Parts: sequence; C-alpha cells; structure tokens
Amino acid sequence: MEHVKNELQHIILGNEPPGSKSKLKKAQAFLRRNAEAGFYDQEQQYLKSEEAAQLIAFAQTEGLIYQPEIDEDFFISAGAEQRVYRYDDYYVLKTNDSIFYKYWLDYFNSLLLHNYFFPATCYEFVGLKIINNVLHAVVKQRFVYTTEATDLAAVKQFMAYNGFHNTRNNDYIHPQLGIIFEDLHDENVLCNNGILFFIDTVFYLTKTFYE
Repeated sequence: MEHVKNELQHIILGNEPPGSKSKLKKAQAFLRRNAEAGFYDQEQQYLKSEEAAQLIAFAQTEGLIYQPEIDEDFFISAGAEQRVYRYDDYYVLKTNDSIFYKYWLDYFNSLLLHNYFFPATCYEFVGLKIINNVLHAVVKQRFVYTTEATDLAAVKQFMAYNGFHNTRNNDYIHPQLGIIFEDLHDENVLCNNGILFFIDTVFYLTKTFYE
C-alpha cells in the first residue's frame, strides 16, 4: 500500500517532465504552485472566484481555453455539477463548474486520482470555458454502454476489497491513503457485463495523504 501512496503523491505533488503535453497536469501544477505560495491561507480569506480569475488568465496564456462551441443539440444529461454531451460514437464531453469542491485545485486533483484508479474511463481535460459567465472545465471521456443495473452491494464489496471503508450511504474513505471517495451511486458507477465502470467520481485528499 505504501508504494501506491508514493505513486499518488508523485502524481499530485510532482511536476511533469519538460515537453509534457498534459493539459490536465499543466493546470493542476499552476494551481498547486499558487497553493504552495500561500494563496490558500485561510487568514487571507482566499476566494474561489480569485482562483478562477487567475486560472482563466493562465489558460489564456497557455492555450487552455476550449474554443469550440458546445452544441446543445448534443446534450445527453445533467447533474448537480456537470452537463454531458455526445462528442462522437465513442466519447462524451462533460462541462463541470467544480461546485463540489472548495477550490479548483481540489477538482483537478480529483481528475488525476480518477485517471490513476480508473484508466478505462479516464478524463481527458481539453480546456476551460466560460459558460453563462461561470468558469467550467471541459473533459472528454469514453462512453460506457450499460447492460444491467448497477448493484450497489457489489460496489461496496469492490471498494472494501481495495481498502475503502464505507462511511455513509455511497461515501467511502481509505485511511491509509488519506483519500475520501464520495457519491458512488448507480448513475456514477455503471455496469457492463458484470464489470463496474466508474464514470463520475468525487475524490478529496485528507491531511493523511501528505504524511
């Protein structure tokens, strides 16, 4: 388990090698540097709106603004935090305003954790977009076809096997890794021929993660 934690710490706290083309890590590293510089100090009452403004300026400089228009004719579904659109026969686009997270950095950390644990449904961060005067992240993800309803008891068993303890309802925590994993209901975990696919995840890091 220690090697998993070391890998995750490297993903979250490390820097991409020179020449890397990862837009996701580029945005996350920018926000992390701001955090390390003390911008998230509670005494300074750092606001998410300030973080968003800095992120937009960075995205404009680094070419991280998603330029294409998102066609509402391709709208599929919506949740509290995001809207889903058909991209092509294999992928969907998702726009997320990070409402579940205190800071944008937390959202990007969650994407990185998802991609580590669930590469089959990894998020490709394609850019940022202002929609109705609100900043959104735009990600692309493989579309998952369902063959049967998701058995939440099977999800709970899967999570327990991998060291996650159920805290309440569909929320979990991994004490050794210092990771909270929430909102694993049957619309965020799909089933295809008995295989679980985690498509919408909400991860949070605890203080234990950094130890």
